[in-house]
Amino acid sequence: MIDLDRVRADTPGCQEQVFLDSAGSSLPPEPVLAEVIGHLRREAEVGGYRAEAERAEDLDAGYQVAADFFGCAPTDVAFTDSATRSWLLGMSAVPLAAGDRILVSQVEYGSNAIALMQRAQEFGATVELVPSAEDGSISVPALTAMLDERVKLVSVVHMPTNGGLVNPAKEIIDAAHQVGAIALLDACQTAGQRRVRLDELGADLISVTGRKWLRGPRGTGLLVVNPVAAPRLRPPLVDQHSGDWSGLGEWTLRQDARVHELWESSIADRLGLIAALRYAEELGIDDIQAAVVARADFLRAELSALPGVTVHDLGTERGGIATFTVAGVDGEAVKKALVAKDITVSVGGTTGALLDMTARGLAQVVRASPHYFVSQEQLVRFVTAVAEIAA
Repeated sequence: MIDLDRVRADTPGCQEQVFLDSAGSSLPPEPVLAEVIGHLRREAEVGGYRAEAERAEDLDAGYQVAADFFGCAPTDVAFTDSATRSWLLGMSAVPLAAGDRILVSQVEYGSNAIALMQRAQEFGATVELVPSAEDGSISVPALTAMLDERVKLVSVVHMPTNGGLVNPAKEIIDAAHQVGAIALLDACQTAGQRRVRLDELGADLISVTGRKWLRGPRGTGLLVVNPVAAPRLRPPLVDQHSGDWSGLGEWTLRQDARVHELWESSIADRLGLIAALRYAEELGIDDIQAAVVARADFLRAELSALPGVTVHDLGTERGGIATFTVAGVDGEAVKKALVAKDITVSVGGTTGALLDMTARGLAQVVRASPHYFVSQEQLVRFVTAVAEIAA
């Protein structure tokens, strides 16, 4: 079990504030803060290059830390500056041609959808929607019926931005592989709150952010690349870190996942992300998942019992996001009223999940995403505040 007193002591920002926005950008623990600030101070003392050289062993060890957490080899990990960058690098590396098909679900994330449609248009491919099951998750039978040799990419949103639904990633990935399609898992909302491992899920690509449930710095991310799929990929952005230049018209790209990295990056933030991974690994991802799910389930049950409040989460299996609306009260007004009580939530509109929000007739939802450092008393305080708004 997670030591609540310890993790709260490591998180000063959660002492007075009820922080319920880890699905947006969570509160980094003190070890992460110390790494980032400490390295920035060292850069100010000796310059960025020398400061980086001093931490070369720690930076290299970070690949093993990430590999242990995500169930892969160190050579399967690329550090990036965000989940968006990771996802775009992975998606853009999948070869496409005229007539190829890309499959997405109803909960596809807005940024992903725009990028997919633009790339499909460029190559004459198509983007097609996989129907949902009754519980709102991707229908694996419907997906299987749509698969053929022209399907080159299946985009899998593990958990959407607008609800606690957890999609059956393993079943979807296995189905995609039956026709040789690349399966790209968007783990932006799951990595750090539940198990996301390459050796268990078998995805070809996994995109991860640092700032959400992993509690790392903003501007950090990871791309996990399955070595089985790597030879089929064509990295879209390469530089002198990605390969070796031997002459005009002569170059050789790296053969590991770091081919997707660029030479320049924030060393302080990367060290912070490595510290965040170590922190989560020490707590144990199974204990983290149990704590997060218990808190979100409590919120869904309590909010559902309030007059005038509707909970909108779909799915049979659910995670750490609870979404709701208050009858007659705009979502932004709910958020503002909660902020006045020192309670932090976020509001999601149609931008992030247009297809799903439109299909369900939702213009916006209030999103509460409690991490393991939120106490029971704080959860009750939040529910009481929502009840007062709804009254």
